Amino acid sequence: MKVKNNFQKTEKYSLIFIYLLSIFSALPVQADGSVVSKIYHPYVQPLETEIELQTIYEKDDDLKDHQKYKLGYGQSFSDTLFGEIYLITSKDGSDNLEIEAYEAELKWQITEQGEYSADWGVLFELEKEEGDEWEASSALLVEREWGRLVSTVNLSVIYEWGDKVDDELESKLALQLRYRHSPRFEPAIEFFSGEGYQGIGPLIMGRETLGQAKKLRWELGGIFGIDGDSPDLTVKTSLEYEF
Repeated sequence: MKVKNNFQKTEKYSLIFIYLLSIFSALPVQADGSVVSKIYHPYVQPLETEIELQTIYEKDDDLKDHQKYKLGYGQSFSDTLFGEIYLITSKDGSDNLEIEAYEAELKWQITEQGEYSADWGVLFELEKEEGDEWEASSALLVEREWGRLVSTVNLSVIYEWGDKVDDELESKLALQLRYRHSPRFEPAIEFFSGEGYQGIGPLIMGRETLGQAKKLRWELGGIFGIDGDSPDLTVKTSLEYEF
């Protein structure tokens, strides 16, 4: 039994090492497009189903305001796998809201919570945009606790291809540090980095229990651009109903 456990630990560490190697090989080119997004945690709840709405609002004095909406439906397939599909719409300025893309996600919880000093997971995404444009990505999800403080890291590798885009491998970094004040209220700070964008700002989140195995999770944040190429302000929200 001890030999088996050691083999499983070695296998998990090998997977993590290979993933980190692939990420760092892509670091010279960073992700373009909308860099601010939801930060994912490396956990899967068994027997869970959710409906989710994410919104992004970018405000810049020199550009048209940009709005993006992601409506998703997800469910767990096992104790370690969770899948979700999204319909993505967007609009610029006073333009009409249009369908921008469709997306499928699969999250894999690699380690059990508390098994190691940090918890590990991987997120895989496939996005089909208008025309013949595709985007495939995977993100290493890492989370560690220091008492009431919790840090989360999302390291992403992204590959784009299609008729109107150059085939290229990119990367993105997202960080979150939050304080677990109570289940209903958790303040946090987030940082995002990608090509042409660096931003940092506050976030608040919470969870309401609505009944047996039913929860409502919410997030509201404002990310401020910290270089000349970044939008002045990006407001992000998320609302999840879990049942």
